[in-house]
Amino acid sequence: MNNLKKAQSIMLNTLIEVDKICKKYNINYWLDSGTLLGAVRDKGFIPWDDDLDICMMLDEYQYFLSIVKDELPKEMILQTKEAEKSFPYDYAKIRDSRGKIIEAHEKDKSIQYNQGIFIDIIPCIAISNSKLSKFLYKINFLVIKLFSYKYLNIIVIREFLIKINDKLIFDKNGSMVTRSGKFPSYLLYIEKSNIFPLKKIEFENKEFFGPNNFNEYLKVLYGDNYMQLPPKSKRVQHAIAIEIKK
Repeated sequence: MNNLKKAQSIMLNTLIEVDKICKKYNINYWLDSGTLLGAVRDKGFIPWDDDLDICMMLDEYQYFLSIVKDELPKEMILQTKEAEKSFPYDYAKIRDSRGKIIEAHEKDKSIQYNQGIFIDIIPCIAISNSKLSKFLYKINFLVIKLFSYKYLNIIVIREFLIKINDKLIFDKNGSMVTRSGKFPSYLLYIEKSNIFPLKKIEFENKEFFGPNNFNEYLKVLYGDNYMQLPPKSKRVQHAIAIEIKK
């Protein structure tokens, strides 16, 4: 078994633990991004995928962070910028110490934070399906991204903008779901009815939770032809190195 397969096995084990915790505390989560695509297209990991993504609505995400540290097995940690000051992201990861993953943006840098094999925990918010809400979100999203660690990296301004985004643009009765300001990766708007109620989906011979209408969800993320394999030139990993401890 190569290191990528071993890392995927560790990520799957982390997901199993997170699933147990979420069920224990009645926290809703769903598979997202390439993980969801892999579940639908490959019944598991996309063969070249080296990360795993799940989403939670922001209130449940915050609750999850408040209880998960005491529930994780000893080889796993909750990673946030509050726990590790040099950690550059505003969202959380669960890391496993049985391996190490070095991402492309970490190449040739002196990294001080934990680089264990991880899964991403992505917070989402509801917003109203109005042109104004979408416009405000788009502008704030782009400014947050500008001040992220990849660009200007001004933490105070970024945190202020995240609070504006997640408190003022958030609408608990909104019919659309989008990323929290903590995860300004790309713009997307998904009908809440395409996510909830969640339903079980097969992933690596186990069942986890996915969006109710995964077809529409994946169309928003990847377009109508999401079931088609990309050309080999685009089958790339995030990591430049994966190490597994013996």
